[in-house]
Amino acid sequence: MAVLTDLTLAQARAGLDSGEFTAAELTEAHVRAVEAVRPLNAFITETPEQALAEAALSDQRRRSGETGAMDGIPIAIKDLFCTEGVLTTAGSHILDGFRPTYESTVTVNLKAAGAVFLGKANLDEFAMGSSNVTSYYGPVENPWRREGDNRPLVPGGSSGGSASAVAARAAIAATGTDTGGSIRQPASFCGIVGMKPTYGRCSRWGIVAFASSLDQAGPLARTVHDAAIMLGAMAGHDAKDSTSAPLPVPDFEAALSGDVHGLKIGIPAEYRMDGIPADIDKLWRRGIDWLTAAGAEMVDISLPHTKYALPTYYIIGPAEASSNLARYDGVRYGLRVNADALVDMYEETRGAGFGAEVRRRVLIGTYVLSAGYYDAYYLKAQRVRALIVRDFAEAFEKVDAILTPTAPSAAFAIGEKNDDPIAMYLNDVFTVPSSLAGLPAISVPAGLSSDGLPLGLQLIGRAFDEATVLRVGGVLEEAADFSARPAFDAGAA
Repeated sequence: MAVLTDLTLAQARAGLDSGEFTAAELTEAHVRAVEAVRPLNAFITETPEQALAEAALSDQRRRSGETGAMDGIPIAIKDLFCTEGVLTTAGSHILDGFRPTYESTVTVNLKAAGAVFLGKANLDEFAMGSSNVTSYYGPVENPWRREGDNRPLVPGGSSGGSASAVAARAAIAATGTDTGGSIRQPASFCGIVGMKPTYGRCSRWGIVAFASSLDQAGPLARTVHDAAIMLGAMAGHDAKDSTSAPLPVPDFEAALSGDVHGLKIGIPAEYRMDGIPADIDKLWRRGIDWLTAAGAEMVDISLPHTKYALPTYYIIGPAEASSNLARYDGVRYGLRVNADALVDMYEETRGAGFGAEVRRRVLIGTYVLSAGYYDAYYLKAQRVRALIVRDFAEAFEKVDAILTPTAPSAAFAIGEKNDDPIAMYLNDVFTVPSSLAGLPAISVPAGLSSDGLPLGLQLIGRAFDEATVLRVGGVLEEAADFSARPAFDAGAA
């Protein structure tokens, strides 16, 4: 029997279907793996008893022939999704002790598909970060190491705990959320697949909000096929979320035909930025060659407002965050710092409950929304966002998908960019434009940097055309044949 923690989602599902092993055996192996990866700090809350109980129920369902698309598959849940009766922290001190009495729609959908929840994965506080070092529960480590350098590396953020757990073989897959690249960038840093679906494809109900016009849930997995399976289980219209799209969920697995003949792939000139590392540029060119060899046609395109995407994002995102986070006042739930006066209690609770990065973004957001600056910053950013959306719409009149690098670098050492928030924000330079446009995008591991760290390539598609993104991603994955393994492997620990 293969090592159970090495199996992909598709392989595990096939093994369960054939009776090669049970969901209980598969879950027990992953519960041990979760314990083994504790040095990575990938989980805030482990739920082994719940996982084993869910696995036993899955085995009962399988015996009766009533299984879902992910029945018996052990996964991690980013601790931004509310889960009934289980501590939900958003990586923040201010949500101390918060145990929701309800379940997010995405986790409801995953449970209905039979998935087994191993625990809640660590993340940047309120999903604000590109490195997973801003969590109140401490930084997450990437299971990879540079060649000849044993310093711990960041896994990327904000879904760093999810990505680290999947890469280290502690979970077969995981949920993530992506506001400006928080699924795709950690997937690239950890050598796995991460997909942000179209805004509205997955319900945001029950997910702790960061920036409501940008947040979107998606899967992190080890293959494109696994991402397709999991996205199909997560997605669907939800009447409880007014931004949820009333559209049927396609069969994403069926879209993986392996054929890209005749597809036109856009190569945007504006993504060839000054100072782009040679490793990244070389990998991008290899991606172009792979897709050309597979029968796709490369088309040079222009997205002229790309250079404004990052500053636009860092006005709109903090503005929405400052509004969303106003609810954390010490009155309704979570942390309360007592004081003699009500206003003092608000101020002291928020001052103690929020970390430095969250306070920075709340202050930026409050500033750009304030009287006298609203037109100059927030309104102007919304106008630029409309131009970015138009750029993509015009590009997709000529092409079926767009190929770019996922991130401008490989994973960096923990603490390396802590003193320079601008350098940290630049990690999202390739992922933010498609987030502002609400488009689906995927990161596929495609090669290694000169010091042995994984690098990803990103594919962006038309709105609600995840099928084409997955189809091209599958071809890219096959051509890249990425088989490198991280230094820290739970299955070997």
